[in-house]
Amino acid sequence: MPETASSPSPSALAAPSPPDPKRWKALVFIAIAQLMVVLDATIVNIALPSAQSDLGISDGNRQWVITAYALAFGGLLLFGGRVADLWGRKRAFVVGLLGFAAASALGGAAANPAMLLGSRALQGAFGALLAPAALSLLAVMFTEAKERAKAFGIYGAIAGGGGAVGLILGGVLTEYMDWRWTFFVNIPFAVIAAAGAYFVIHEPEGGRNRSRLDVPGVVLATLGLVSLVYGFTRAESDGWSDSVTVALFVASAVLLAAFAFVESRVKAPLLPLRVVTERNRGGVYASLGLAVIAMFGLFLFLTYYLQIVKGYTPVTTGFAFLPMIAGMITGSTQIGARLMNRVPPRLLMAPGFLVAATGMLMLTQLEVGSSYVSLILPAQLLLGLGMGTAFMPAMSMATYGIQARDAGVASAMVNTSQQVGGAIGTALLNTIAASATTAYATSHAAGATSEAAAKALELQSMVHGYTAAIWWAVGILALSALIAFAFVNTRGQGGTGPVAGSADGAGAEAAEGAGVPAPVLAH
Repeated sequence: MPETASSPSPSALAAPSPPDPKRWKALVFIAIAQLMVVLDATIVNIALPSAQSDLGISDGNRQWVITAYALAFGGLLLFGGRVADLWGRKRAFVVGLLGFAAASALGGAAANPAMLLGSRALQGAFGALLAPAALSLLAVMFTEAKERAKAFGIYGAIAGGGGAVGLILGGVLTEYMDWRWTFFVNIPFAVIAAAGAYFVIHEPEGGRNRSRLDVPGVVLATLGLVSLVYGFTRAESDGWSDSVTVALFVASAVLLAAFAFVESRVKAPLLPLRVVTERNRGGVYASLGLAVIAMFGLFLFLTYYLQIVKGYTPVTTGFAFLPMIAGMITGSTQIGARLMNRVPPRLLMAPGFLVAATGMLMLTQLEVGSSYVSLILPAQLLLGLGMGTAFMPAMSMATYGIQARDAGVASAMVNTSQQVGGAIGTALLNTIAASATTAYATSHAAGATSEAAAKALELQSMVHGYTAAIWWAVGILALSALIAFAFVNTRGQGGTGPVAGSADGAGAEAAEGAGVPAPVLAH
């Protein structure tokens, strides 16, 4: 049932609390934790062949090293976000970090496939607890407009570029040390971030949600998201018409529809529908999810192109992604952060996604002999600049104007859109690429009359498949830009954010409860 607005209490009308003097130190530890979570989505990819050989993992089961993490992370994010609201964001953040460190130690010490897969599932589960806690801590600690812009600029750069950092780090560790260090490297990250958070982070008072946990919502959301993520993963390996794949998609639709129905009826929902039905936040979640579909597919294709077609080593491949990271950092901290309080967010998000689409469009011209310097490098710079510029205001808008008691679950929705988008992107675009590769190879098979010609055809077919899928990614990014421009129609994020029990926050809460836009999100 929708909430009704009530008069703010005298305490809510009091002057806003002064900002935490240690908030910038806290940002350092939050950034370390976010980097660890994001890079872990890709760092294991490069190490997977070595781990498979060492532990005797079958070809049929190797995908579970990636899938176990994605299923646990994507399926439990909403639950983790609400736990942070109920339990306290600082506590959830520290427990998530320590649990992630323990799971990483288990993975690095894995003596058999079961230990490795179990550790990856545990990493995903604890990541689902700490990731929304990290973003919601930023939302309640940085409420002044200029400071919020800087903080979310740093966070957005890490969220956007962490995957590429994972590819670099994974390549270095695998080539010069051992695949197990792609797990062990998480331990110092987690311990430093947890210790720093414990001593430095001070969570503002009054933002904790004291209501009971929505158990039916937890069950339906978790099963629905797991079915969706696993459905796309299964489609990649077994095809879209496979009976189990179809059953998973049907189950996901039924479970998520039931979840939405339950959330509209229970007194204390896991995901209050006001979080996602507010026009601006809904537009952010949708456009971010679509953009991540395009980006994750690109990471996959460029990694294979550079290693298989161009013959790069894992380390060289990782460093080949540096221009994209540089572009993301520049776009997020120098463009997005500087302009966020001066122009409407959609005038950063939509152009940002279009710039990224332009870089993606350049990569549709890939050929077997394409030059890295003249084609791939400038395309990556455009991709990074565009995504960094768009991600920065999107991350901030996802929690801006939210009630403090909902900050955790609103943050979880950002991560959910990214995780589900990543799973969809990998499966969807890889399937398109595989189909185009097979079709090209079949139609040109008659000309491959020698061993050299057959090898050349294999590479040409592979690149043709990549470019066919990249065309889809261009369209997806263009759709992201359209959604951002059409739905994110707030004027800006100037002033003090309405969180953490401030007077503005009380007004926003009352307005949202009455079903009307909060003042800071006025059109």
